[in-house]
Amino acid sequence: MMYTKEMIFNEFKEVTKKDQKKKKEIFTNRIEYLKCLKEDFDKNPKYFSNLKITSQQLQNLIDDWSAPKPIDAFYKRIFGMTFAEKKQQEELEYFIYENGEK
Repeated sequence: MMYTKEMIFNEFKEVTKKDQKKKKEIFTNRIEYLKCLKEDFDKNPKYFSNLKITSQQLQNLIDDWSAPKPIDAFYKRIFGMTFAEKKQQEELEYFIYENGEK
C-alpha cells in the first residue's frame, strides 16, 4: 500500500478530532499516529517513496507534538524562538516597515 499526502492528512485530521473531544485538548492520538507512521516508514520506506519525507522529519514532528506546547516546540526548532516571540518580532518588523524606520 502506497501512502499519499492526502491519506496522511486525512488520517491526521481524524486523530486530531479524537484528541479535541476532551475538555482540555490533548495530543496523545496524534503522537501515537505519528509514531506508528514513523515505524511504518522505517520498516517499509518503499510505501513512502512518492512522498518527500524523511524519518528525521517524522521524528521532529513526534518531538514537537510531545512537547507541553507543541506550537512553541515547532517555532523553537524552526526559528529558534517561541510562537509569541516570533509574533512579536514580526509585529516589530511590520511597524518598522510601515513607518519607514531603519
